[in-house]
Amino acid sequence: MGWKYVSIEKTGRIAVVRFDREDNVNAMSRALMRELLEAARSFEDDTETSAVILTGVGKNFTLGADLKDPAAAPADAGLAERRKAQQLGPKLCGAWEAVEPMTFCAIEGWCVGGGGALAVATDIRIMGESARLYVPEIERGMNMSWQSVPRFVNLVGPAKAKRIVVMAEKIDAARALEWGFADEVVPDGRAFDKAMEMAERVAALPPVQVRMCKQDVNAAAHALNHAVSHMDIDQFMLAQSSEDYAEGVQSFLEKRPPRYTGR
Repeated sequence: MGWKYVSIEKTGRIAVVRFDREDNVNAMSRALMRELLEAARSFEDDTETSAVILTGVGKNFTLGADLKDPAAAPADAGLAERRKAQQLGPKLCGAWEAVEPMTFCAIEGWCVGGGGALAVATDIRIMGESARLYVPEIERGMNMSWQSVPRFVNLVGPAKAKRIVVMAEKIDAARALEWGFADEVVPDGRAFDKAMEMAERVAALPPVQVRMCKQDVNAAAHALNHAVSHMDIDQFMLAQSSEDYAEGVQSFLEKRPPRYTGR
């Protein structure tokens, strides 16, 4: 595919999608996000694959959005340009949710911000026992976007979704399993192996029926998702115009506590 950060390996009815920025951080730059989007879309005309495993390479699944990404739209860009740039995240997650084969997300280390949004767009999440989920957007003066909030609510319910998205609690693997974000927790370094074991189970099933049944479940679970999240891009634009947004990003880069004012 000519990608820099993403690879796809297929064996029988199973495909493995790996992403790696070769730094154990795997920050989600726009270049990485585009490659992951293209990887998801590469299955649109694939009638052979029954299961897709998505995994990061290195110590962490991803530490979230790359706030230093030179390809990001500059802060002084026009509203239309910034709004267009912000559409990449929801397109990425929507494409992974739309993958017809069953999708498994193998998570080791930290799964932060946009990584959590990507993970909840897949069907099944497997975490190593030392893995952690952390959604820090509100601590950076942002809203949680990428149309991920209803997906979190679907998995863990409204109260726990607020603890993840609003209170920005750091959730260990055991709690993620208890809450419903994770479907399996395994010894560190074995998340991919467990995902492969589950993928092999799916690959042994009738492939068309797998796709039809997944479609039925998603239709029931996600029927209102778009209706309640279609404005989160514009909410991000509003948050981005605030002084608190600038303070949140700057304090993070300067490694100091933020001083929010509500402005």
